[in-house]
Amino acid sequence: MLKTLLRKLTGRDGAREAMIPLYRQIVSTARRPVWYREGGVPDTIDGRFDMVSAILSLVLLRLETEGDAAREPSARLTEIFIDDMDGQLRQEGVGDLLVGKHIGRLMSMLGGRLGAFREALAEGGDLDGAVARNLLRVEAGAPPAQVAVLRDGLIAFRAALAATPIGEILHGDWPA
Repeated sequence: MLKTLLRKLTGRDGAREAMIPLYRQIVSTARRPVWYREGGVPDTIDGRFDMVSAILSLVLLRLETEGDAAREPSARLTEIFIDDMDGQLRQEGVGDLLVGKHIGRLMSMLGGRLGAFREALAEGGDLDGAVARNLLRVEAGAPPAQVAVLRDGLIAFRAALAATPIGEILHGDWPA
């Protein structure tokens, strides 16, 4: 009861705060120069959002493999993402009245990316197409070399996540 009262008074949620190192690692992974230089993801607000949401999607997909045990961490991680996007929008000058609408759109985009990567990584999926649409934002004509860099990087990241124990992932520890 005292913990609940303190949490309400301070606005802190220990379970949520425990996920912050993981979120920071997601952002760090999404900011690797290779995605932008060799992969061709635009180094813009939209491009950075695309990479953060792609890496977050792969982490959320990995957490899904843990079943109910990872449901709460997934929710906390998504909350941190929302708060980060809220802060980014406000920093860019989006007013209070529009932030909610933008957040709704961004959450829809994250959900779309999550579904796209879930489908693309399944047997017979089209990862090249998902990369082109979701990271390079083109339907056709994406440069094959850029798609290959992004596809191979995401596959390697997914494999690293699969090989990493869930406890390490939840602490933001995975191979570089």
